[in-house]
Amino acid sequence: MAAAGRFLPLLLLLPLLLVGVAAAAASSVTYDHRSLIIDGRRRLLISASIHYPRSVPAMWPKLVAEAKEGGADCIETYVFWNGHETAPGQYYFEDRFDLVQFATVVKDAGLYLMLRIGPFVAAEWNFGGVPVWLHYVPGTVFRTNNEPFKSHMKSFTTKIVDMMKKERFFASQGGHIILAQVENEYGDYEQGYGAGGKAYAMWAASMALAQNIGVPWIMCQQYDAPEHVINTCNKFYCDQFKPNSPTKPKIWTENWPGWFQTFGESNPHRPPEDVAFSVARFFGKGGSVQNYYVYHGGTNFDRTAGGPFITTSYDYDAPIDEYGLRRLPKWAHLRELHKSIKLCEHSLLYGNSTLLSLGSQQEADVYTDHSGGCVAFLANIDSEKDKVVTFRNRQYDLPAWSVSILPDCKNVVFNTAKVRSQTLMVDMVPETSQASKPDHWSVFTERIGIWDKNDFVQNGFVDHINTTKDSTDYLWHTTSFNVDRSYPAGSHPVLNIDSKGHGVHAFLNNVLIGSAYGNGSESSFSVHMPINLKTGKNEIALLSMTVGLKSAGPYYEWVGAGLTSVKISGMKNGTIDLSSNNWSYKIGLEGEHYSLFKPDQGNNQKWRSQSEPPKDQPLTWYKVNVDVPQGDDPVGIDMQSMGKGLVWLNGNAIGRYWPRTSSSDERCTPSCDYRGQFSPNKCRIGCGKPTQRWYHVPRSWFHPSGNTLVVFEEHGGDPTKITFSRRVVTSVCSSVSENYPSIDLESWDKSISDDVRVAAKVELSCPKDKKISSIKFASFGDPSGTCRSYQQGSCHHPSSLSVVEKACLNTNSCTVSLSEEGFGEDICPGITKTLAIEADCS
Repeated sequence: MAAAGRFLPLLLLLPLLLVGVAAAAASSVTYDHRSLIIDGRRRLLISASIHYPRSVPAMWPKLVAEAKEGGADCIETYVFWNGHETAPGQYYFEDRFDLVQFATVVKDAGLYLMLRIGPFVAAEWNFGGVPVWLHYVPGTVFRTNNEPFKSHMKSFTTKIVDMMKKERFFASQGGHIILAQVENEYGDYEQGYGAGGKAYAMWAASMALAQNIGVPWIMCQQYDAPEHVINTCNKFYCDQFKPNSPTKPKIWTENWPGWFQTFGESNPHRPPEDVAFSVARFFGKGGSVQNYYVYHGGTNFDRTAGGPFITTSYDYDAPIDEYGLRRLPKWAHLRELHKSIKLCEHSLLYGNSTLLSLGSQQEADVYTDHSGGCVAFLANIDSEKDKVVTFRNRQYDLPAWSVSILPDCKNVVFNTAKVRSQTLMVDMVPETSQASKPDHWSVFTERIGIWDKNDFVQNGFVDHINTTKDSTDYLWHTTSFNVDRSYPAGSHPVLNIDSKGHGVHAFLNNVLIGSAYGNGSESSFSVHMPINLKTGKNEIALLSMTVGLKSAGPYYEWVGAGLTSVKISGMKNGTIDLSSNNWSYKIGLEGEHYSLFKPDQGNNQKWRSQSEPPKDQPLTWYKVNVDVPQGDDPVGIDMQSMGKGLVWLNGNAIGRYWPRTSSSDERCTPSCDYRGQFSPNKCRIGCGKPTQRWYHVPRSWFHPSGNTLVVFEEHGGDPTKITFSRRVVTSVCSSVSENYPSIDLESWDKSISDDVRVAAKVELSCPKDKKISSIKFASFGDPSGTCRSYQQGSCHHPSSLSVVEKACLNTNSCTVSLSEEGFGEDICPGITKTLAIEADCS
């Protein structure tokens, strides 16, 4: 008792001591017209998007680490309301939706977090992230001055804020959340809601500020954001953006390095030179926070995640893609850009700025500070012509559409058009054995039409979405009609279907006669299918489908889907209009009803074992045992042999697959000119090819053995050709010219003599477990082409290959200098020479 008494005062004091420690660790986050101010210091921040439900928890540490390695100070994510509040007041924060675990991973990596709560997010995410159930709460209208919507929005926002406060994640509590966002891109639609739009926007801002989180709130694309909320920019270019108040900093919440891809459309591909140009211009023009909006991890795994017609994987060429690896060619180019910008941070944030004209389309943004520091961003915004400009009595080469960064107003450490970093070339390598084993197939074929008691019968059509409430993609419609004996043999009847979207499979007398779909631009469609009728009763079964729900736009929740008209033309007695017929309806598929994709349904009697699975058969479920792909490379499942449907591994939804071929007459080009403003119609690739062939399968979803793959195929394919492929770096390339900046950014010092000239160099590096096994191409001179298509020019040093092989063969990484010591006498005087190398990694 005496000993306990001696320690009692300390025990009573302990909570107060802990509170004091927490308070001491708290950070102050404010802002002025130049930047965010963290603990009294202005900060220039690079951020990267990682949307946690688009990857799995096992991937998060690596994704965050790679973003940090690329120069990110901060991670941005939305909060996905419909993934968390699955029913009114019922919450889910497990697995991919474990927001606390994700935020902890970011914190443990030493990075800040930008939490965009929304809770409307758009994000090419189903229904813009708003729960579908909310649409059916009586009297609810989304995103306007509507009490039911505001009540649920406030409740969810408070739920998320309270969770973050409980974990002490806000910087004001000693955590790492430095910014929070309410709503999303509402300014572009506000006028469409009339007076209710303005009132709602101001209410949302007021509701957010009342949460008292101790860090600033932002509203992107909100041109009338109130005084204490920062409005931010979402575009391809934000250098000309100005906040709506001189007291607010210039923040770029979404820099789009790519563009979303829809089923059946080619993929817009933004060149890294242009991405770098946009970033350099932004910071040169006074920007302070820039976020790459690239969906690191970018996969919509389950059926409900994607927006309308959005492919399962977003941003195929994002810097860190759905496979968890750097994919954008020359991602290291942006990493060098970030290092160069950070060399300028103090002068950019504390210096006085001056804009100098260097020509008709050339200019210099110059910042000088009181300590004598000086930085300059020299820009050539001419999209065609290279220029030589004079700045402070020195001449500088400025390629078209480029920015040169001078941290001391003398030496160029980086030019956005001069890519000196290597390109990793990646191949999808199929496993030697197929994903299937012939003796382990199980098959279930859906019954066409009403597979059990109908859900209801009605004259005419219903809205597809209002009927299914997005619980499934599928809604059956069936009806019948009679053809009398006088039906002429020579008739050519046609089935005509009009639909608001998104797709339909049409069956006549239990035979698939055709399919039709809308697209990402226009979900509605009409189709005309020649048919053969029989005398007597004819049965029509139409399987209407959705492919994700609309994710943005004024009153977007009211945009419907489904059939609107069904007629048969070409008949002797005129057109038969079946639209007002008596239609029977059935929601969903029989296989969905029995949850055949779940592991505990492996022995369901619906499954039938077959040594050889049926091919080209519609409405068929397949189940097969698969092995774990070897190694630790990222894995994709190749669905090119299939038509359209859904796929699961061990009960985990990989998502929709649809290797829909894009049009071959779109404006795809064999090469892409980075110069000039980018738009979604520029630099398109993949014309005439499947929109998506491989679908990411997280390795954490595989068991050591006993893995089960389940596929539902809608209109027919060959399941025996489904294979797993590993995503493997097979080669590296680099092309560097003599006039490229050659200063080492890691050791650069502003006191360096500007008379020192270091020769440019090529650096190559294979993944850590591989070595450079061969040199496929090497030319020092004036080679042309790009990686895997390099060609020698008229100037070629004969020792190019031997010099490179000596430096690089059988090493993991190597450096080759473009100096006279390396290549000897100049064999092509007067020509700016380039060293281009392609090397195999194995």
